[in-house]
Amino acid sequence: MENGTTFYLMLFENIGCTRYALFSLGIILYSAILLFNFLVILAIFLERTLHQPMYILISCLSFNSVFGTAAFFPRLLTDLLSDTHLVPREACLLQAFVIYSYASNENTILMLMAFDRYVAICKPLQYNSIMTPRNLSVLIALSWIYPMLCVGIAAILNARLTMCGNKLWKVYCHNWEIVKLSCASTIINNVFGFFIVTTTVIMPLSFILYSYVKILIICRKSSPEFRRKAYQTCIPHIVILLNFSAALFCEVTLSRVQNLELPIGLSIILSLEFLIVPPILNPLIYGLNFPEIRKKIMCIVKTCK
Repeated sequence: MENGTTFYLMLFENIGCTRYALFSLGIILYSAILLFNFLVILAIFLERTLHQPMYILISCLSFNSVFGTAAFFPRLLTDLLSDTHLVPREACLLQAFVIYSYASNENTILMLMAFDRYVAICKPLQYNSIMTPRNLSVLIALSWIYPMLCVGIAAILNARLTMCGNKLWKVYCHNWEIVKLSCASTIINNVFGFFIVTTTVIMPLSFILYSYVKILIICRKSSPEFRRKAYQTCIPHIVILLNFSAALFCEVTLSRVQNLELPIGLSIILSLEFLIVPPILNPLIYGLNFPEIRKKIMCIVKTCK
């Protein structure tokens, strides 16, 4: 089969009238994701008192959610109403690039958020000299450029493969599923894929774990008031981290382990959790737990009314 093959998304076959219910649910979810995340971004952008590292990183998280879901939901909604589910190879590689850039960016942004809390709690006297606007800008740029560069190289490696099939057992274009269709050797792709996972998943999670262990040690030695304030800002981050890590673990496990005998519906839900739950949960957690963001959002909503 030629390199210019068109991929076929098999999981859209034979869903019958269920497609209309799924389409309605998809529209509701995507609208909620856009609304909630744009409200958080707008609140932080408009309120000058929120132009601080912690809130800027929260807005980056929301922007990343909009970025990632833009590659998934429009295509999903189109496929649900379509009778043909063919995706040109170039479009498939582009969708995979955006979705996996989103997942990698999420980890690096969460790492920066953990670093921000670590400096604020463990080195409070040095916070303003470390988390300067310039340093923050450089860290945010690196947290976006490096993962996207790595995923981009992986996409180029995938584009060079010769395909021996075109059936993808996913509802979106999945890097590993594409690689498995290749007739040629995929050793380079596999090694580079492991490198990406190590540098954009394992290393950030290790640093996050280290940061929160140090924060916990400091809190145990501090006053109850200090602990309360520290936990108030750290717990939302930890909840979001645990949720995204669990969702990512499900997606990686389902794609790599072949002998898991799960109902097809459950497999689809678990594999899509990292694309659906964090983009909705993140703005809700920050909007509800941070009074400054909540107040500004309420002002925006009242003004719109």
